[in-house]
Amino acid sequence: MLDPTDLDAHRAEGAFTGLNKALTAMTPEDVIEQIKMSGLAGRGGAGFPTGLKLQFTRAATGMPKYVVCNFDESEPGTFKDRVLMQGDPFRTIEGVILSAYAVGATEGFIFIRGEYPEAAAVVQEAIDTLYDAGLLGKDIMGSGFDFDLSIRRGAGAYICGEETALFEAIEGKQGFPRLKPPFPTTHGVFGRPTAISNVETLALMPDIVRNGGEWLKQWGGGKSVGIKLFCLSGHVKQPGVVEVPYGTTVRDLVERFGGGGFDGAPQAILMGGAAGGFLHPDNFDTPLTNEALNPLGAPIGSGVVMVFNQNVDLGAVLKTLARFFVHESCGKCVPCRVGTVQIAKLLDRITGGDGAPDDLARLESLGQMMRKSCLCGLGMSAPNAMLSTLAHFRPMYDRLIAGGGA
Repeated sequence: MLDPTDLDAHRAEGAFTGLNKALTAMTPEDVIEQIKMSGLAGRGGAGFPTGLKLQFTRAATGMPKYVVCNFDESEPGTFKDRVLMQGDPFRTIEGVILSAYAVGATEGFIFIRGEYPEAAAVVQEAIDTLYDAGLLGKDIMGSGFDFDLSIRRGAGAYICGEETALFEAIEGKQGFPRLKPPFPTTHGVFGRPTAISNVETLALMPDIVRNGGEWLKQWGGGKSVGIKLFCLSGHVKQPGVVEVPYGTTVRDLVERFGGGGFDGAPQAILMGGAAGGFLHPDNFDTPLTNEALNPLGAPIGSGVVMVFNQNVDLGAVLKTLARFFVHESCGKCVPCRVGTVQIAKLLDRITGGDGAPDDLARLESLGQMMRKSCLCGLGMSAPNAMLSTLAHFRPMYDRLIAGGGA
């Protein structure tokens, strides 16, 4: 295993060969075209095509332009970006520099969640090493391309994983989300065109540039192209980060590719973290693709795969998730500020023995309203876990109401 900040060792294994290729033999437009050809989409949860994001930012008027690496990773159950950055920060930073070259940015930021002090120290050491080696700063690799990179730290707010709230935090403001449009590609950090991407997304870019856009297409297909990191946790025999091709089934991920199998009879799997949804055992053979999982209300999202066995009180888990969103809502918009509280109260009432059949219709109506009217992704996704259980675990609610609570 390589030392995370041993630049010579990483370069001997191919680090920065993609950047060298881009700066010596490719125009910014060539880089963008290869990323578009690859079908790479954001790995942080939203899944927006990365090549289009770079294209729109390059085409935007106004200077300076920026690139931002979203290393907030505050989704419960997610830890893949921390593993990436603490083990090989140079890979992601190379992706940041490639993005900057593609869009014409001369400055960038890595936004790191406040709870990651060890990762922040590794990333800062890597940045310092790259400046000393001439791979950051002025005239990178003698190409005439200048780019400066620095770290910005979060303060523990889940909302700052949302890109526009993250921009506000970088600017020294409270992390409130902005109205869209305008979008970050034209009005991002400091009101300038900005390309913002997740750690895992950026880590794939050097290989795409080095090997060509078709390289990523050897895995997956459709709207789910390439390979993906998943965070296995909960009742699995071997928790950890596993990289598999899109299209691998959920069951195979747990039983064959790193999980070592279920620890006890499984009851449900939370896909995508607190903002995701619960998958019923009847659907464990579903392929890990956006096309297959989104209709089940259990999106891949940031890659969380959290297994719960039959000994877990799923109602208690739902209440915990509801309280999490009450705590993390920034309060800027009424549907989220009030809706999260009402969901928590209804779940408390149902699990406490005072629920009525009408409460299930209220939960459904409240969740759908929030999905349609909240300002940002936090509020829109806050009811997801609850709505997925209403769809696939309805007997649990019926037993709670009929039996007078948990």
